[in-house]
Amino acid sequence: MTADTTDVPGAGPGTPAGPDPDPERRRREQHGWYFYDFACSVYSTSVLTVFLGPYLTAVAEAAADTGGFVHPLGIPVRAGSFFAYCVSLSVLLAIVVMPIAGAAADRTGRKKPLLAVAAYTGAAATAGMFFLDGDRYLLGGLLLIVANAALSVSMVLYNAYLPQIAGPEERDTVSSRGWAFGYASGALVLVLNLVLYQGHESFGISEGTAVRICLASAGVWWGAFALIPLRRLRDRRVVREGGPTVTGWRQLVNTLKDMRRHPLTLSFLLAYLVYNDGVQTVISQASVYGSQELGLDQSTLIAAVLLVQVLAVAGALGMGRLARSFGAKRTILGSLAAWTLTLAAGYFLPAGAPVWFFALAAMIGLVLGGSQALSRSLFSHLVPPGKEAEYFSAYEMSDRGLSWVGPLVFGLTYQLTGSYRDSIISLVIFFLLGSVLLARVPVRRAVAEAGNPVPERI
Repeated sequence: MTADTTDVPGAGPGTPAGPDPDPERRRREQHGWYFYDFACSVYSTSVLTVFLGPYLTAVAEAAADTGGFVHPLGIPVRAGSFFAYCVSLSVLLAIVVMPIAGAAADRTGRKKPLLAVAAYTGAAATAGMFFLDGDRYLLGGLLLIVANAALSVSMVLYNAYLPQIAGPEERDTVSSRGWAFGYASGALVLVLNLVLYQGHESFGISEGTAVRICLASAGVWWGAFALIPLRRLRDRRVVREGGPTVTGWRQLVNTLKDMRRHPLTLSFLLAYLVYNDGVQTVISQASVYGSQELGLDQSTLIAAVLLVQVLAVAGALGMGRLARSFGAKRTILGSLAAWTLTLAAGYFLPAGAPVWFFALAAMIGLVLGGSQALSRSLFSHLVPPGKEAEYFSAYEMSDRGLSWVGPLVFGLTYQLTGSYRDSIISLVIFFLLGSVLLARVPVRRAVAEAGNPVPERI
């Protein structure tokens, strides 16, 4: 068993790691933490949400047989489902790696080196998407799987810093600001992408080359801005309190056994697993729905996602303020009701009508950042002290690692019906069931049973 300790003045052996008591040093570390969202969110926005889905689908269609199927490893897959299946496979890979990375971080206290490896693996795979052209759908699928899994692993380590850099009363605000930084960077890069994509002829490049540059530039951006958190975040010392060192899968088993001692934390994770699966699937499949079902061009999709990014900044900060008045749980439940209404509206969107797609994007933007930021900060109160990375590995499995059911349902629905409208409406169940499960969690008691101080409002 381990106990993480701070390396700040006054921290003694066995003292649980916490925020730096010096306000200036604490703010410096928080600002560095924000910048990892600033670095990696461009992948989620430009690559996963906007460009890669339609582009990889087009590449797969170019390689498809007369029936519209590609055959990776000899398995017949409808070209339109290939992207969704790759997202699911990337999540399954992340499931294997994330808990081990989290346990290793808590055991050694060295989150930063592990964060660096995950971040630059993902950035390199993303930059490699420049070579995705012709009928190289297998290359695109491989790079997507590696980049997506690496992002998930890096987020385990990144999120595990939150209880160590922010006190209980400020976590909603700090978490919301992190998401706001991410959405701001996504908006900035999307503006640059839009300029390049729409003006590709004036730059003397083809449309396909413009898309590949946009994909690769997200990897360069990710790698460049990851340097800031890697300089400012501090690793905490670890004091080992008896018992042999355990590694790999044995540590994972021990972590899962320990989590059984906190059933209310597990109840929240189950609720989050369900509703966040819906959120992640909407994010990854929205551009495919817009291009394939609604017949919208790439410029319209970029502008719609740009609108999401801008409104998500305001939404994350605004919902953070609502949480201070109504509590994080009630605010999240309200956002899930809005998600349900948004998907229902999306089912009835007319094809070839960008204005209605923009209205839908605005609805998504206003609830997207807040629901994610508040879920992260709420969970940080449910983590037993000294087990941040291990428990956040489980959280990240719920956030990204187990978000393979939604894409699988989306892909299977399209494979069976040939309708993306049926695929999008099938995701409503994730938000309805997630709301029911979250409503049943007594969060104040869950915080107390985890051994943490209970905030005035939660």
